Amino acid sequence: TFSYPGGDTPAVDRLSLEIRPGELIALVGENGAGKSSFVKLLLRFYDPSKGNIRLGGLDLRQIPPEQLRERIGVLFQDFATYELTVRENVMMGRPNRDLDDERVLKALRDARADRLVQQLPKGLDSRTGRLFEGGHDLSGGEWQRLALARIMYRDADIWILDEPTSSLDPEAEASVFAELKANLNGRIGIVISHRFSTVRHADRICVLEEGRVIELGTHDELIARGGRYRTMFDLQA
Repeated sequence: TFSYPGGDTPAVDRLSLEIRPGELIALVGENGAGKSSFVKLLLRFYDPSKGNIRLGGLDLRQIPPEQLRERIGVLFQDFATYELTVRENVMMGRPNRDLDDERVLKALRDARADRLVQQLPKGLDSRTGRLFEGGHDLSGGEWQRLALARIMYRDADIWILDEPTSSLDPEAEASVFAELKANLNGRIGIVISHRFSTVRHADRICVLEEGRVIELGTHDELIARGGRYRTMFDLQA
């Protein structure tokens, strides 16, 4: 359970959820359901008011925040854009790692952003944005793919993506989601999205309402149950 300072109503209310290594789980729900608050607790921006969060059996409060965040890669909806070269954009995901263009290119491929490198005249050395002379303007979707490549390059144990592909068309989003799932390799993946055409491919879907888990299961299981998820899915369809 967690309430923001000065808040009367819990943002997260007796939420109980176990996420397994190698699993991609989707969090869905209306605005204010507690999805972003849940992520803030995982990152230790806040600690729970009651109860605890455990990673590998260890209470997060026993882990120094900088060590915890070293193991997590996060892509928020309002991600940062860096008007640097393509290579530098990707390497910002783990800036203390030695230069390795093969890793950079793999991250770009996994994020379906390698076409961007092929289109730009200087490849990885092409400068993005118009802040500096010789820079190239990118679309919202291209910036988002670069941000996703940063997460891939970070090579963290837990990936958290909050509306990671909102600037992409549904077909592109589906392909990125498939790549994300294929590249988990034992990691934990947590995706927040409002597009049910995408979240249906997650291993499990967690439906939040008023800070609680009200439904949990695969897409087919939740559709068959005919509850809140089914209602939201049908409305969007």
